[in-house]
Amino acid sequence: MPAAADNPRNLLTSLILVFPLFLIYQVGILFTLPVLNGVDFVTTLLFRTFGLTLTGYLGFLGGVLVLFLVTVMALGRRQRFNGAVVIPVILESVVWALTMGSLIVFVMTRMLGISPRLAGGIEGQGLLTRFVMSLGAGVYEESVFRLGLLSGLALVLEKVVRVARWAALLGALVLSSALFSAMHHLPPYGDPLAISPFVFRVLAGIFFGLLFWRRGFAVAVYTHAFYDIFVLVIK
Repeated sequence: MPAAADNPRNLLTSLILVFPLFLIYQVGILFTLPVLNGVDFVTTLLFRTFGLTLTGYLGFLGGVLVLFLVTVMALGRRQRFNGAVVIPVILESVVWALTMGSLIVFVMTRMLGISPRLAGGIEGQGLLTRFVMSLGAGVYEESVFRLGLLSGLALVLEKVVRVARWAALLGALVLSSALFSAMHHLPPYGDPLAISPFVFRVLAGIFFGLLFWRRGFAVAVYTHAFYDIFVLVIK
């Protein structure tokens, strides 16, 4: 079986590589509440709607672990985990994370004539909170907008609407990226709507989407997480 870095359809390898980030995020939010990732609907529902206790939350994590093991076992019937790609995936993701910002700035300034400026809103958060937020963005936003929305829209456009495969992929890429950007402007915690941060995040969504489609889910997740760590924690 080809490695995850060479075969983006090897979901088994990608899920195993991403699961540690998910666990670190889920444990980390215990120390950073009430801050949660904007698309972490499950944890938000558990804490803010149901007032989940620590014991109940640990039980929830145990259930997630069981579900993960069942999924891995099911995928293991058709795919094989390739542990040799762990370091290559991480190194590749670091390179993409360091490259993405400069590429987007180039497109915005030289091709679109838009000043690249992201909105604020994190100045009052500590380093731990920013780190946990970065991991949550990598895991949850890539799961929702790339693994779920991009893949789902491409499938619907190709199989139901009956458009050409390339057109389905392009349409799904643009639409999922626009929704990804719009999510960051939703009240009450979203940034004020402005053209520069909106376009920047649309282009970032396209970048992550291309990585997901060509390099796999794990590379997209780690690139997203590393980029946010570089911007929110280290820079």
